[in-house]
Amino acid sequence: MNPVMSPVQIDPKIYQLYDEYCHGGMDRREFLAKASAIAVGGLAMAQAMFPRYVNAQTVSFTDTRIKAQYVTYPSPGGNSGQMRAYLVQPVTPAPGPQGKTNPAVMVIHENRGLNPYVEDVARRLAAAGFLAMAPDGLHPVGGYPGNDDQGRELQASLNPAKLQTDMLNSAVFLKNHALSSGHLGVTGFCWGGGITNFLAAELGADMKAGAPYYGEAAKAEKVAAIRCELLLHFAENDPRINAQWPAFQSALEAKSIKHLAHVYAGTQHGFHNNSTPRYVQAAAELSWSRTLEFFKKNLMA
Repeated sequence: MNPVMSPVQIDPKIYQLYDEYCHGGMDRREFLAKASAIAVGGLAMAQAMFPRYVNAQTVSFTDTRIKAQYVTYPSPGGNSGQMRAYLVQPVTPAPGPQGKTNPAVMVIHENRGLNPYVEDVARRLAAAGFLAMAPDGLHPVGGYPGNDDQGRELQASLNPAKLQTDMLNSAVFLKNHALSSGHLGVTGFCWGGGITNFLAAELGADMKAGAPYYGEAAKAEKVAAIRCELLLHFAENDPRINAQWPAFQSALEAKSIKHLAHVYAGTQHGFHNNSTPRYVQAAAELSWSRTLEFFKKNLMA
């Protein structure tokens, strides 16, 4: 992996606590109490970590380059048999394969449902010429509830295998959509990064490109089924995820699966999310430019 980028000024111990909180290791009250105890100004630092989604909007809902809508579709074998997603199409799509339009990219949320940050990522992709779709894994339990604490609780209540099935069905729906060229890419963040790797193995040749951000590795026994190229983004300070990379890398190399990984120096898990202080602008922008070029190369040819 190739190091880049710069740090964010919050006590590293607060970042570690926040990562544990985000992944279900404690509730909000315990996170704030522990943060208060371990650092001077820890409470203020901890409170600053919570997302402020007004900061996450980079492409407006009313941007004239895009058209957005919510769609529902069947999801057999999933948590409820039906899914809902945010579908955004470019008004002037980039060229697709063999003269067709709308190469498609699915965007997969973190472990809290389809929040405004992930919807904005879908709009960014559509503004760049892709048919983008961001499914809401929480649809079977009422959808993203409007805040991340409840979102995490709802996602934790779902059957994990059925939730994976819901994402697999979503990818198939997008690939076969009337607006899609049939060339499918997938990106995702945190839990969604892991699902990107999962889908690469499950979809095989039906997936053309995967760009996971700080996601869990695909299961070792599934790696041989991957047929698409992978562009993997990692934060430097993310021991839980980074510990999985050496074995994943060896498995990819053993099967001659084309891949490129980058680690962004001084960053924390979640550095692409511009709604929290974990965001590092230079790293986020560099990784995103790489992701767009990667999808253009693999989906528009």
